[in-house]
Amino acid sequence: MLDQLATHGDFRLDLQCEGDLEVDEHHTVEDCALALGQALNQALGDRRGIGRYGFVLPMDESLARVAVDLSGRPAIVFEGAFPRDAVGQLSTEMVRHFFASLSQSLGAGIHLEVSGENTHHMVEALFKGAGRALRPALARSGTQLPSTKGAL
Repeated sequence: MLDQLATHGDFRLDLQCEGDLEVDEHHTVEDCALALGQALNQALGDRRGIGRYGFVLPMDESLARVAVDLSGRPAIVFEGAFPRDAVGQLSTEMVRHFFASLSQSLGAGIHLEVSGENTHHMVEALFKGAGRALRPALARSGTQLPSTKGAL
């Protein structure tokens, strides 16, 4: 799913993690999201010239709506219920937690809404949709700060 996020977000991602998977995936998923958010936050610098906002991804029978605001203020809104408790080894309760952790360390408002029948498609649509929302938000054009207040 991280590959989907990076590919559709149009950024390179090399992430290595050693976790306590013998316990469960919670800390590993959380730490990966925190590290990714921190790296993106650092890469944004003062955020001058970024698109700031990004936006809907259909995948088969699933639909994910993802909105991102790279305002520097973390917030997470998640709407949706998965038909199954896991996709492979990933507990679906960790999907929301991944994005909450990413929001926290990236300093981004992230709104996610998902519906569908196939849990794998729903999760994949969220990660691809988040990448597609991040793509224009991360893109730089000029040096203006994307804020009417003059500060983020």
